[in-house]
Amino acid sequence: MLGLVAPSIAFLALFFVAPLGFFLFRSVDNSEVPGWLPRTVTALARWNGAGLPEEAAYRALAEDLAALSGSTALPLLGRRLNHNVPGFRGLITGTGNRVDLRQAGSMREQLVSLDPRWGESTYWQTIRRERHALTPFYLLTALDLRHGAGGELQRVPGDSAIFLGLLGRTLTISVVVTLLCVLLGFPVAATMAGSSPARANALLILVLIPFWTSLLVRSTAWVILLQNQGVVNQALVGLGLIDRPVPLIFNRLGLYIAMVHVLLPFMVLPLYSVLKGIPPELMRAASSLGAPPWTAFRLVYVPQALPGLVAGASLVFVLALGYYVTPALVGGPGDQMIGYFIAYFTNTAVNWGMASALGTILLVVVSLIYLALGRIVGLDRLAVR
Repeated sequence: MLGLVAPSIAFLALFFVAPLGFFLFRSVDNSEVPGWLPRTVTALARWNGAGLPEEAAYRALAEDLAALSGSTALPLLGRRLNHNVPGFRGLITGTGNRVDLRQAGSMREQLVSLDPRWGESTYWQTIRRERHALTPFYLLTALDLRHGAGGELQRVPGDSAIFLGLLGRTLTISVVVTLLCVLLGFPVAATMAGSSPARANALLILVLIPFWTSLLVRSTAWVILLQNQGVVNQALVGLGLIDRPVPLIFNRLGLYIAMVHVLLPFMVLPLYSVLKGIPPELMRAASSLGAPPWTAFRLVYVPQALPGLVAGASLVFVLALGYYVTPALVGGPGDQMIGYFIAYFTNTAVNWGMASALGTILLVVVSLIYLALGRIVGLDRLAVR
């Protein structure tokens, strides 16, 4: 048996686990600074962080930057440190291209004359703090935290604190979409489970039809349907339900409609597979023993449907967390989820460390939610028994 599953395990390890682990490692990877500033890192290790470093540190920095001059490593190093302190990229590239190791005299005076910012402790403290091969910078930024002047952790200012709010918005949208899919999908799955085989197959085909259409096409179709002059608004006006078109697109309502439409089959299918295995005689037996319909549904039907309900809700919740295309097309500026920013940091800002940190925080939060959900479901099942 192990020999039969070994190819699948190797495939998953090579093409799923390894790339995922490499991507998550980028959230703490800091090989650029110690790799490109080896002399500076060694010199700053002996500095206590107060005031300005000694002449040896200035000399070491000049030698490291001169060695990188003319290579692509110099702007890449500046871009990496620019994540910590805005303006660091210009400081690094400008100094590296103009520093002269042959010039006699103090290297501190030369660097300060090239750029007065080398006379400020902020830039030196940043290099000293990022001298290790691993860094918490990206993870702290993803939690809206930063190091203060004395190295202590502090919250970023209110106008710059965006990531915790982004995470909360992502979780809120995902939870609401999951609840809506449960409310809409449970009756559909129950109807399919209680129908004849022919009718159940027909309903199953209707559920599967959305899978035959691209996600991009479905999201774009909702843009057409929900706009002010779209089919939905025109139908509501024609029926006299509203006097004029209401905004249904580029807001949270339109996002919920589109996401629920796309994710509803993922709730119905696992729920239907469980509900069709529940004997209908159980509900009739509960009714014959005097249980009201709601009591029989709550104490007999729902506990047996719980595995399918949890599976469908988990699937919908996880898929909703990573949604990018639908919020970008249907949602407004305040409705973008964490997937949008991961894509932005990966493709536009080319800041893989920040993209990996957001992904890591999201993975940790989801894992904690699932652990808590597993314990709650387990306790509930024990209580029912």
